[in-house]
Amino acid sequence: MSQIETANDTRPGPEHVHMSTVADEARAIADAWSAPGSPPSWWLTAALFTAVAEDEVLRDIGAGIPADRRPALLLSAAITAVVTTGADPVRRYFPVPGGPQPPDDGGFRPALKALVRDRRDAIAALCAGHRYQMNEVTRSVDVLPVLGAVAAETGRPLALVDLGTGAGLGLRPDRYAYEYTLPDGTVRAVGSGPLTVGCTVRGAVPPLPERLSVTARVGVDVEPSDLEDPVTAAWLAACVPPEAGAVTRFAAAVDLARAEPAEIVRGDVLEVLPAVVGSLPADTAVCLVDTYVHVFLGPERLARFRELVTGLGRDLDWISVDPLVPLGPEATTTVQGLDVPPQWLTENREGGVFGVIGRLSVRDGVASARLLGRAHPGGSWLEWL
Repeated sequence: MSQIETANDTRPGPEHVHMSTVADEARAIADAWSAPGSPPSWWLTAALFTAVAEDEVLRDIGAGIPADRRPALLLSAAITAVVTTGADPVRRYFPVPGGPQPPDDGGFRPALKALVRDRRDAIAALCAGHRYQMNEVTRSVDVLPVLGAVAAETGRPLALVDLGTGAGLGLRPDRYAYEYTLPDGTVRAVGSGPLTVGCTVRGAVPPLPERLSVTARVGVDVEPSDLEDPVTAAWLAACVPPEAGAVTRFAAAVDLARAEPAEIVRGDVLEVLPAVVGSLPADTAVCLVDTYVHVFLGPERLARFRELVTGLGRDLDWISVDPLVPLGPEATTTVQGLDVPPQWLTENREGGVFGVIGRLSVRDGVASARLLGRAHPGGSWLEWL
């Protein structure tokens, strides 16, 4: 969804969350960034979310944030925004595009604790005036195999509709280069472009296309992100995990988006999607793509979206990469209503957020859905079924 919705937003929302809920959400995300074998460059992201879980001032701020704004994520972005726009000593721990990951010297947590108490009002104000919007372009590695499968099955070029597109960085999967490190250690390269993204593959080898043909692309967002606006661009950068590779990829993807702008429709997806789909060329295969978006909708709106997709009067595919719903230990199904393996439920309850990859296809008004795999939220690994 949108990265910016002001505090004057009057739409009804859920109740504020309990402090323990904020802590649980933050710990689950921290676990995802600190699993055994995690790259050393992930330390700061894990430490930041651990601080959100354990710092009573941050938990108190988070308890005043509606649940659909994902307090733990929003707090991490607000802290990053405060840190990276100032001269506080904490800044030295945060990477810059093209630079290395600053090391952990043991001083981050005490320095952050002092900053939070000194800048509490600024952090709270950012949380009140913004929504979290992570534009992680590496998530294209999760979507590419499904897009390739749709193209192969239909024999048509693709019409891509990126839902909750934000800055539109997910609208150019055909303009990125990919490197998939397969279970046997070999690297499968796909495509070419000014930015290379990659992941380590677990399980089966996904169906990787030689090339991808996207002839129509449009994003949908309630509040599209204007990358030409420095304030907006700075907030989007703050939503990126403070990991050297992530911030470098984001900067490169922003440069490409500015050089090759795509159409983005402003509006609620439930209201504007019929017109958007109706405007797409008839000879294309329509692919609705969301990555970590539908988990923000809530059960009622999510149910309405499912009904909408099957009633658009056109063959299409909905590709989803979303955490289990709700984002927490109670989850039992995906946003597409798909059951997941018991082991995944166990791992989700024990902590460690991952995105579940699903495909819902509509053909002649009949919907069918398949569970395809799961992936790390930062795009580092992909497990294919």
